[in-house]
Amino acid sequence: MYRETPLKIAVLVSGGGTNLQAIIDAIESGQIKNAQIVLVVSTNSKAYSLERARKHGIQSLVLSKKMFADEQNPDKAREDKLLEVLKQKNIDLTVFSGCLMVLSPEFVEAWSRPIINIHPSMLPAYGGKGFYGIAVHEAVLAAGEKTTGATVHFVDGGIDTGKIIIQKEVAVMQGDTTQTLQQRVLEEAEWIILPKAVAMFAEGKL
Repeated sequence: MYRETPLKIAVLVSGGGTNLQAIIDAIESGQIKNAQIVLVVSTNSKAYSLERARKHGIQSLVLSKKMFADEQNPDKAREDKLLEVLKQKNIDLTVFSGCLMVLSPEFVEAWSRPIINIHPSMLPAYGGKGFYGIAVHEAVLAAGEKTTGATVHFVDGGIDTGKIIIQKEVAVMQGDTTQTLQQRVLEEAEWIILPKAVAMFAEGKL
């Protein structure tokens, strides 16, 4: 089912934002049709992702932990602010792109619209608490795995537990370091399957 109006996307980030850039590039090249990123939310005020948003004329917002430190329940206060902003922007799809914020089941239920996440492993392997960023690749190498990859999945209020949408496998090479493996997983999997998943949403296939 083709959407009559462009898919409104919010991308949540914490760091450099190469996956954010992959989505931006896919929209600008026409790989993702009938969609626009209307908001970038960063949990880190110094994230380069914010500069990427600025360069492409995308509105951005910082929701760092320390901004809510004086609240009685800081995590809930931050989620409440995020919920308010997503509603204001009438967001259709929320994309976690290297964002280290963990949403509660209550938030997911209250928002009710789809939220997806990109994870640098073939879930359910190397998912869950403590498995994020470089730690995933360290664990893969320590275990002597021959393959790894990346997964796009729905966010369900758990940690990496939501229904899998798309995965792509990547070979682990002899002599790989955490840095070389991380880069290859980005280039050969994450930057490919995240835009693909967003395109599927924009085309009404998910």
